[in-house]
Amino acid sequence: MAVTASPVPSHRRSLRKRRTIVVTAAVAAAGIGAGILVLNANAASTGVDLYHQTLAAKDGWASAGTGTTGGAKADAAHTFTVSTRAQLVKALGSASDTTPRIVKIKGTIDANTDDSGKKLTCADYSAGTGYSLSAYLKAFAPSTYGRSKLPSGTQEKARAAAQARQAKNVIFRVPANTSVVGVPGTNAGITGGMLQIQSVDNVIVRNLSFAATQDCFPQWDPTDGDSGNWNSQYDAVTLRGATHVWADHNTFTDAPGLDTSDPTYYGRQYQIHDGELDITKGSDLVTVERNQFTNHDKTMLIGSSDTDSVGKLRVSIHHNVWKGIVQRAPLARIGQIHIYNNYYDTTALNGYTLLYSVNSRAKAQVVVQNNYWKVSASQKLGKLFSGDGTGSIAGSGNLVNGTATDLVAAYNAASSKKLKTTVNWTPTLTAGLETSAKNLPTELATTTGAGILK
Repeated sequence: MAVTASPVPSHRRSLRKRRTIVVTAAVAAAGIGAGILVLNANAASTGVDLYHQTLAAKDGWASAGTGTTGGAKADAAHTFTVSTRAQLVKALGSASDTTPRIVKIKGTIDANTDDSGKKLTCADYSAGTGYSLSAYLKAFAPSTYGRSKLPSGTQEKARAAAQARQAKNVIFRVPANTSVVGVPGTNAGITGGMLQIQSVDNVIVRNLSFAATQDCFPQWDPTDGDSGNWNSQYDAVTLRGATHVWADHNTFTDAPGLDTSDPTYYGRQYQIHDGELDITKGSDLVTVERNQFTNHDKTMLIGSSDTDSVGKLRVSIHHNVWKGIVQRAPLARIGQIHIYNNYYDTTALNGYTLLYSVNSRAKAQVVVQNNYWKVSASQKLGKLFSGDGTGSIAGSGNLVNGTATDLVAAYNAASSKKLKTTVNWTPTLTAGLETSAKNLPTELATTTGAGILK
């Protein structure tokens, strides 16, 4: 089935239908052309044009400078409705093409399919490469191979070749000036795939469910930690050197392939999941709002290493739900990160048990403001934050089970690697900031995640 180009609706007609929504001031403040609508991202049932909607003025770091408009200026020839992997690849086109485009995803796209729609398995990707898990396990058993060096040789080359074949299918490269938006009422999303937003500017990702992003061929690293680890590729959404990105009203989950179903090899979990939404390699000016992050271990990484880009990694994270998350909600390095009005439900879920919520390290400057944590009686408050002794968290207005709590003080009282309590910046791009967190559990239950926007 061919990719279909959809007619571009009239902005003027849509605006007349929504006279109760004030957009003029936001347009002027953002310095955006009059033909682009700038509306509140929480307008869940107002019949707004989701595909041309752009980030409102002062709505987090992604609104800085030129703002984030995605594909709002796309013409009819660059407006697509897709429902298969092959159609999505064609609609996205070349990652170097900066022509504005809108890609509407209708229904759920399975990334592990071929161009005809046939389902592909891990065995299909490894066929002909010479890779087999049993041979790999035999080749790199710590008792014989040791723990001092990364795998190399015939089976490691075969594993990498099989992984490359899967990557060719499951990675979708998003070009600049693009909006990728789920069509309401169709359970829109991607299963088993990764949106890669790399070295491009001005991208919007909205109203999509990302599920079961899995690497068939994790690599064993005996030098990772005290006991080694299995490391996988593919985040559901990954930003690498990307700027002006708005991720809004999406749902992220490992389901149905939960970690509890993974086997153990060499005494370590055979981890087939990487991140849910990672922001690395000098990415900058990002707003992540009204998403649901669920059923996952290493959820959001900001900064790929302690030597990532100084002066970048500026990220706003607000009005999201984190439930069944083990860690990295987020883990932040180097940048200026504002985390506000989020709801953290730390109750163990489907085998995912909290290690920590927010980690500030590598001199990160993090402001954690007016968030709500739901914790059990056995949960130690000093374990909600984490750090390496160089990161900062300026916390205020945070509630634990409805009670105001100084989580930085709780962490510092229990740890030798103290969090610094002041930061070198003051958030100003704070549209929608609520001064109290008390209603967040109820409010965000019905206003976050995919399928909410209509």
